[in-house]
Amino acid sequence: MGCCSSASSAAQSSKREWKPLEDRSCTDIPWLLLFILFCIGMGFICGFSVATGAAARLVSGYDSYGNICGQKNAKLEAIPNSGMDHTHRKYVFFLDPCNLDLINRKIKSVALCVAACPRQELKTLSDVQKFAEINGSALCSYDLKPSEYTTSSKSSVLCPKLPVPASAPIPFFHRCAPVNISCYAKFAEALITFVSDNSVLHRLISGVMTSKEIILGLCLLSLVLSMILMVIIRYISRILVWILTILVILGSLGGTGVLWWLYAKQRRSPKEAVIPEQLQIAEDNLRALLIYAISATVFTVILFLIMLVMRKRVALTIALFHVAGKVFIHLPLLVFQPFWTFFALVLFWVYWIMTLLFLGTAGSAVQNDQGFVEFRVSGPLQYMWWYHLVGLIWISEFILACQQMTVAGAVVTYYFTRDKRNLPFTPILASVNRLIRYHLGTVAKGSFIITLVKIPRMILMYIHSQLKGKENACARCVLKSCICCLWCLEKCLNYLNQNAYTATAINSTNFCTSAKDAFVILVENALRVAAINTVGDFMLFLGKVLIVCSTGLAGIMLLNYQQDYTVWVLPLIIVCLFAFLVAHCFLSIYEMVVDVLFLCFAVDTKYNDGSPGREFYMDKVLMEFVENSRKAMKEAGKGGVADARELKPMLRQR
Repeated sequence: MGCCSSASSAAQSSKREWKPLEDRSCTDIPWLLLFILFCIGMGFICGFSVATGAAARLVSGYDSYGNICGQKNAKLEAIPNSGMDHTHRKYVFFLDPCNLDLINRKIKSVALCVAACPRQELKTLSDVQKFAEINGSALCSYDLKPSEYTTSSKSSVLCPKLPVPASAPIPFFHRCAPVNISCYAKFAEALITFVSDNSVLHRLISGVMTSKEIILGLCLLSLVLSMILMVIIRYISRILVWILTILVILGSLGGTGVLWWLYAKQRRSPKEAVIPEQLQIAEDNLRALLIYAISATVFTVILFLIMLVMRKRVALTIALFHVAGKVFIHLPLLVFQPFWTFFALVLFWVYWIMTLLFLGTAGSAVQNDQGFVEFRVSGPLQYMWWYHLVGLIWISEFILACQQMTVAGAVVTYYFTRDKRNLPFTPILASVNRLIRYHLGTVAKGSFIITLVKIPRMILMYIHSQLKGKENACARCVLKSCICCLWCLEKCLNYLNQNAYTATAINSTNFCTSAKDAFVILVENALRVAAINTVGDFMLFLGKVLIVCSTGLAGIMLLNYQQDYTVWVLPLIIVCLFAFLVAHCFLSIYEMVVDVLFLCFAVDTKYNDGSPGREFYMDKVLMEFVENSRKAMKEAGKGGVADARELKPMLRQR
């Protein structure tokens, strides 16, 4: 029975026309309904957290006794100092704001409602008392009058920790936050446990704050370079591979040479008459330059070897890059896809974080072991956190999948339209329209599959982080192996999902059918898939490396002028990470276009052979590649050239 159904399914698959259909049908409707119900549940969580008073507690803030700042409060049973009138006390002040409990994600300090935040540092209790008398803002506990600040024996417990750092209210959230970076450095010391010398961390954070203008400028430079590279890809795609190869070689060699030159120059520089703090900074920079130079040298050698091996496998990649350049010329709105996707993700993440904050203050008042008030949700509603976390992953993946389906639909329309003058006025908007009308269920199903793999991986990562230093070597190895396997599975499913969306854009079939059809095509073209993914993705990776190297080189030259008074290791790492993120966002669209074109090309060569009635849809450049590959196949049959087998076009099934 299974074989018969498989044969029947294969027969239906062979009869299916692989081209955009004018009469489309809705796909995976049950999954769309399930996704809508899930989103309604997300809305219920947000409404519940707001309706239980969480919004007022979040925005206005509340003290350790359950009183909301800036308003009159009702008395809570068996809780002292509750039910106070804080109409004129609009700000939350922490007696020890730098004391963080990272495990429970809260500040381990008594919170009070005050009339004003101390804008200047208060070094003694007399300064605290004077501040209360002048501003009418009592910074000690409600049980202690300002006149008793300097005389009471309880002042050391009921008053803020001295010195009281200068603080300013956070806009819209009425919390007094320290303005001195030393407090934030203490936060980082608790997070970064591998730093044994805290003075190093203070210098690193000082370097970030000192170089913030340069960091911002370099981040903007990476954005501009990414846009320029996208424009270059559109117009010189035929020689792009070789240009990128040469530029990356020169850039890696030049960057490595500059790093060794700076290391040698700084090592020879005189160190007499230098104050100890500047000498320590110079030694840190010298050590960082040596590490960077050695890493750059190793990276350059590995890059050289990889490019030497792959130099013969760029023919189809160049052809697809050339056609992809034409796609961007005809579909210029593709360049802006990262912006729309990022904007949608940011909007959702802001909503998710706000709801999470609402949930953190929702529930009923409960007295903890210290006698202070916490708000906790009891009963089945306490598991809303898990529902909310699943929503973060599923809806984020849904937004990314919508981008993939939109790009796939636009590129499929371009590829299978013989006369490009008959393209829709805006193929991107037409693809969005088809997505919303017909294929949201398919996108919801594909993103849910990724969510099912991502959640166990995140749980294992959390367990691994909680057990760090406690588990034995065997358990640590098993955990890391499971995490790695789930990560590989997620990447494979992401690639299969993207091709399934392309098949859906062509055939208007449901997710499972599209995934099966795409998988069959990919298996039949396994060698081509390997070559394209290896060479094409590597070329795009070189583009990312070029942007990172250019931004990093500019950062080295600019930050080098500040080496006497700041440590620029951390600023340079921040800039390079941001540059890679920006380059990845832009070039991932190009990578997506190449993958969609390849699947269309594989389908085209499978079901058409160029004869009358079975004309190719492909571009002339791809036709030239097919002809050259056929010639190479014939020569391989005569001369035994092994490389030509990778370029063999798929024969049409009869």
